[in-house]
Amino acid sequence: MLQIELSTGPEWQDGIDWQKRSENAANAAFSVSPFGPLTQKNFALEISIKLSNNAEVRQLNAAYRGKDKATNVLSFPLVPHDLLSSLSNSDDGEVLLGDIIMAHEICAHEAEEKCIAMEDHASHLLVHGVLHLLGYDHETETDALLMEALEIKALQNLGIANPYTDQHI
Repeated sequence: MLQIELSTGPEWQDGIDWQKRSENAANAAFSVSPFGPLTQKNFALEISIKLSNNAEVRQLNAAYRGKDKATNVLSFPLVPHDLLSSLSNSDDGEVLLGDIIMAHEICAHEAEEKCIAMEDHASHLLVHGVLHLLGYDHETETDALLMEALEIKALQNLGIANPYTDQHI
């Protein structure tokens, strides 16, 4: 079973049910990947999500990626992607998949720029972050196209429009 441990900073106290949004986004990401069945296993598959601010994300981005700037979302996988398939044999009771952190100010600015609801953009970034935890990346054009296709499908399952079309620019 998939469990989301969510913490929200004061910037995210806006009446939106971020717990439900996070759970839905994580489940949608899993459902479009080969790892979907892991969410139905008899152990807790946990993702820690922190909805924070630019300053904290900038600090983490500098410390762990060598980039001294804020970004919209960071993912920190705790399970190497080549070992994800072996999780179906886990009897540990709990598997910590990884951590995701998002910067409110950047997310809000990007949503406004794209003329989409903040909660839809944040859901997209959460799907993106979970896919990173599942080993997907966008370092090459081929990998980016694959990841985008999975994001589009996951978002469609959530009733959210394709974020990669020109209609949002």
